Amino acid sequence: MQRLRNILSILADGRFHSGTALASRLGLSRSAVWKQIRSLSEQYNIPVQAVQGRGYRLSAVLELLEADNIIAALSPEARRHLGHLQIEWSLESTNQWLMEAVDAPCGTVVAAEHQRQGRGRRGRTWVSPLGANLYFSLLGCFQGGPANLSGLSLAVAVSVVRALTAQGVKDLELKWPNDILSRSKKLCGVLLEMQGEAGGPCRVVCGIGLNVNMPQTVATDIDQPWTDLQHSLPRPISRQRLLTSLLDELLPALARYEQDGLTPFLDDWRRWDAVAGRPVQLLLPQRTVRGRAVGIDGQGNLLIERGGRQESYCSGEISLRAEPEQYHATAD
Repeated sequence: MQRLRNILSILADGRFHSGTALASRLGLSRSAVWKQIRSLSEQYNIPVQAVQGRGYRLSAVLELLEADNIIAALSPEARRHLGHLQIEWSLESTNQWLMEAVDAPCGTVVAAEHQRQGRGRRGRTWVSPLGANLYFSLLGCFQGGPANLSGLSLAVAVSVVRALTAQGVKDLELKWPNDILSRSKKLCGVLLEMQGEAGGPCRVVCGIGLNVNMPQTVATDIDQPWTDLQHSLPRPISRQRLLTSLLDELLPALARYEQDGLTPFLDDWRRWDAVAGRPVQLLLPQRTVRGRAVGIDGQGNLLIERGGRQESYCSGEISLRAEPEQYHATAD
């Protein structure tokens, strides 16, 4: 893994590098360099051009994440809440890594350049090509048990939209409970996983998957309308700057939620709510509820109007599709 990261770090500038120069810098034979480059292409779908007499280069400049640079750029408030920042080359999933890191301090963040089994809600797969998007998880610690965390996923989603808006991303919406949409297409997903006992201290791993520059070659694996930031911004955005902006919002937001609950996030949620006032179908394990969405309550529960009265739901999946036969589980 480290050899692959080292060679990709050299090639990331988009310029030609000869096999001889690469071998010298990496302490490898030219044959070993060629094998590493083939692995980048075959295992990680990174296109590398090979031109006789000139060497190897990537088809486009690639920015890899650097922990020291991100930490240095964080706001003082975010840095105060940061426990530890870990950047990994490839993980099964950042959520799984942090769930298993039982000794990780509160505020720990782990990001990966690639996920082999990226996880979405309800056991779905999150497509996670190398160096293309952002995949990271952060650890929050809370008192009072899971019952007090019913609105946390909404607060996390609001924080993501706040950070993206600050970076100039427009036309963002929130789809209950925590999907971030751009022009009605999935841009970002949130997955929360909890550890703890009822009424006691609780650890929450907050996973974020944000599409930044999704390669079309892997997009065929996504079974719902999707978009990425390269289609939402007039110019490319630095992944490092983007992750810094997200952590500037998310790390203090977890502390704010611990103190004040969902209240500081409600106005922004309602401003960006994609479904309020629209006919919806709420997909539950044993049935489908049809009605008109009328927003959320103070705990983050979805409110649906049916037969002249409002009903409250704490879980489920919203479908905005009109025809029942089109209801299906989508990747998160």
